[in-house]
Amino acid sequence: MALSKSVEESLKEAEAALRNALAYAARQERPVVCNGIAEMICRIDQIQSFDGILDKIEDMKSDGKDWKSFFLTDE
Repeated sequence: MALSKSVEESLKEAEAALRNALAYAARQERPVVCNGIAEMICRIDQIQSFDGILDKIEDMKSDGKDWKSFFLTDE
């Protein structure tokens, strides 16, 4: 199941706000603060990416494909 539109939009808004905070923090805060903000941005991106991977796996299962087709490409 893909992320709902509202969750996806909220994650994008949160990421944008954190990027803005990181820009300000980079000018006047300690590196540990910048690192913490950057890690939050990274986690949001991972949530979105991982959800896409799970969607592909679910589609494969429903289509009856095996795992080899997920990892190997036809040459």
